[in-house]
Amino acid sequence: MHTNQLMHQTPQIIFEDNHLLAINKPAGWLVQGDRTGDDTLTDWGKQYLKEKYNKPGAVYLNPAHRIDRPVSGAVLFGRTDKALGRLNILFRDKKVQKTYLALVNRAPDRPEGVLKHFLLKDEQKNIVEVLRMPGGAAKESITRYKLLKKVGHLFLLEVEPITGRPHQIRAQLAAIGCSILGDLKYGAPSPLPDASIGLHCRSMSLIHPVRQEPIHIEAAFPETEWWEGVL
Repeated sequence: MHTNQLMHQTPQIIFEDNHLLAINKPAGWLVQGDRTGDDTLTDWGKQYLKEKYNKPGAVYLNPAHRIDRPVSGAVLFGRTDKALGRLNILFRDKKVQKTYLALVNRAPDRPEGVLKHFLLKDEQKNIVEVLRMPGGAAKESITRYKLLKKVGHLFLLEVEPITGRPHQIRAQLAAIGCSILGDLKYGAPSPLPDASIGLHCRSMSLIHPVRQEPIHIEAAFPETEWWEGVL
């Protein structure tokens, strides 16, 4: 199944109020546009709001963060300029707890720990180099992980990115010998049939930027055989 086939999977609304919209992104969807010109989750969300509320003209909707194209899970959007601005501050100040689940090819040496590396992104190749020490434009990257269980021949990790660098979880797990299922870019031996990878943004917890109350957003697993094994 190629990327365009992947995009037949329909996104799901998992949280909605006057200020925020959270969508469970299927693998294969872009959050925002790139040079491919493919449809995006942002466009899908705008169309959803336009039809549901019969809105004339342009609809305001902007993501507060992004997850990679082959990754599935929760993406949070601001429905107003004010909500987005406050969301951006929460993400910047590390006040949004994001929990990912990762299916990896081997168990880490320690059942839980904190990974600290410096990541240098090659924009031309869209790949990240992992460095042990700071150097040049490399940025510090911190990820907390915990081994949850064995799933067949794979291992399920709960992963919490503390920083928000591109490809952070993928690159840092690969750096400790735990490549994510199907992630050819970071050392997996073979692709998955639908071109996704075994990484899912399961949940986010934060204080609502407008209503100032705690909210928890959770995204159901993709309906694939490798994630069904987790359940």
